[in-house]
Amino acid sequence: MKRLWACLFAVCVLLAGCGGEAAEKQRRDFFAMDTYMTMTAYGPHAEEAMKEAEARIRELEEELSVTREESNIYRMNHRTNESVLLGADAAEAVGAALRIARETGGALDPTIYPVVEAWGFTKDQQQVPSEEALREALARTGWQRAHLTERTLTLEPGMEIDLGAVGKGFAGREAGKVLRDRGVTSAIVSLGGNIEAVGARPDGTPWRVGFRAPDGEGYAGMLSVEDAAVVTSGSYERYFTDENGRRWHHIIDPATGHPAENGLLSVTVVGRDGLSCDGLSTALFVMGKENAAAYWRAHHDFDMILIEEGRRVTVTEGLAERFALRGEYTKGPLEVLRR
Repeated sequence: MKRLWACLFAVCVLLAGCGGEAAEKQRRDFFAMDTYMTMTAYGPHAEEAMKEAEARIRELEEELSVTREESNIYRMNHRTNESVLLGADAAEAVGAALRIARETGGALDPTIYPVVEAWGFTKDQQQVPSEEALREALARTGWQRAHLTERTLTLEPGMEIDLGAVGKGFAGREAGKVLRDRGVTSAIVSLGGNIEAVGARPDGTPWRVGFRAPDGEGYAGMLSVEDAAVVTSGSYERYFTDENGRRWHHIIDPATGHPAENGLLSVTVVGRDGLSCDGLSTALFVMGKENAAAYWRAHHDFDMILIEEGRRVTVTEGLAERFALRGEYTKGPLEVLRR
């Protein structure tokens, strides 16, 4: 329920004050991929296009889910052989996750599922696992030991895979594609912490995406975007507090098996491909500010916003003129990363 209300809050922020609304505005709300989702689209074909976009999201959910028995990923994790033939969508998602794993030195690892299970983040029974349990779980991970040949995925015995770090980004990208293909030129799709902006608002101005303050109420900032994916990974999204009052979040460092602790509270990635943005937001969070900045300087297909403890905010130069601090965050500095 905590996650659901967080998503509702974010959606209300995003859609509030969308000027230039016309009579052809349509909205669709539904629950998929364990997330409350909202689409708002404009134009004579908007309603039918959103129905098709929702159907596409549900199609991806059925193929990528780690819990649905009919999904490719469930079959992989409950296989009797080392290899499973994947559907085209699952193969693309696995391929993207493994590519990002390779490019980020394993900061994203789609085989981390045994560790996530050990922490209980796959169900509502979170716990701090023993070091022995973590060692056992980590022994069953390692993206280098996952091999994808065309559509055949091979994992070593005991290994499992989870595409949660790329699934909603993939779904947002595909929903946006359906909308565009059906002639929709102005729409916004919200999938929890993932946004897919189709074109601009009906009056031609950019969409305004609000960023929840990770350490309190209100917003940390506002970003103007059009025709782009905006994906955020934050330590405030899913967490639990142990008996000693310590908070543990769900973004696991594959190198240690523990939640990543490097001063970052959230990472937002902005780019054209929601699938890649989703995976990168997790990887860059794990990498920490310095390594994330180095990775950004070496790659030219995305921008990012980093929020650290102490309300320190960093944006890359491509977003500097489109991002503004809000609320309590206006009291702190805004650092601009440049190449």
